[in-house]
Amino acid sequence: MITFKRLDHFHICVPPNQLEEARDFYTKIIGLEQIERPHHLFSSAGYWFNIGNVQLHIGVEEALPRTIRHSALEIIDIDTALKHLQDNGIEILDEPVIPGRKRFAFIDPFGNRMELLQIV
Repeated sequence: MITFKRLDHFHICVPPNQLEEARDFYTKIIGLEQIERPHHLFSSAGYWFNIGNVQLHIGVEEALPRTIRHSALEIIDIDTALKHLQDNGIEILDEPVIPGRKRFAFIDPFGNRMELLQIV
């Protein structure tokens, strides 16, 4: 049996030629704090960010076709988040209703699907 303690980080990928654009998106639009990444440990480029009590790691690889794979993040104010992303031209996807959750997904400029949800 495995006893889980917490989620430490999740990792997404962006095309190599869009890494700096991804850093700008996740700091300036999403509002994440960039943190130190031990670059000497990796053979490829990337960035790390704080996101709540976990980390988002961004690495590089060639773009993949869009799938239903995604990360889901609980947030405080879903309506404000939705408006903020819409105001910044981010693609929004409706999600099926789950009782007790208000939610939607967005596609970042690099093809990564992210679900945001608020427990109601």
